[in-house]
Amino acid sequence: MNASAQPLIRLDGIKKVFYTDEVETHALAGIHLEIQQGEYVAIAGPSGCGKSTLLAILGLLDTATEGTYTLNGNEVANLSLSQRARVRNREIGFIFQSFNLIGDLTVFENVELPLIYRGMKAAERRERANAALERVGMAHRAKHLPSQLSGGQQQRVAVARAVGGQPSILLADEPTGNLDSKNGEAVMDLLRELHRGGATICMVTHDPRYAAHADRGVHLFDGRVVEENVGATA
Repeated sequence: MNASAQPLIRLDGIKKVFYTDEVETHALAGIHLEIQQGEYVAIAGPSGCGKSTLLAILGLLDTATEGTYTLNGNEVANLSLSQRARVRNREIGFIFQSFNLIGDLTVFENVELPLIYRGMKAAERRERANAALERVGMAHRAKHLPSQLSGGQQQRVAVARAVGGQPSILLADEPTGNLDSKNGEAVMDLLRELHRGGATICMVTHDPRYAAHADRGVHLFDGRVVEENVGATA
């Protein structure tokens, strides 16, 4: 099989067990999942079903107890800590429910920061950060602080930060969770626009309306995939 025919992400038999006070909690129980380049996948299910744990493993923020995770043809378990950090910075764009912007940095500086960690030259950083802010309609707020923005605007900046590094995949964890319905819809429209432009997106959501925006829905229950369905592609 040539590289182009391989899925961007492949999970085989992924299990995650948390041990606390002699109690075993099986957060994930044998997940098999493939995500193709350019696909938009929604991971849905009730609270506590393992959605965020799965996303943390996909984003290399956590490791599986068992099973294999292959990203871009490379098995993640074989990576050193520094290699994991490098892959996280270059291959994965994160969009969090709580925005996770740094309060004393401007909008522009927040978007630029991950590119500084890459060692990217200043001119290229400026170009990338400005282009990302243009893409989400926030270039006019580049010099503002996060506290001067609405929740919806902060999430747009968080999306700009995620796409600025041109990652292989965007991981969105309840990206509308802290927004009212109008701003939530606006962020979903933005993600759909990014997908149309070629972005690969994996989004965790508990809201079936937002899950329907994706090409494919993966439903978790008690740490297992219980259903997959094809959603809207519009």
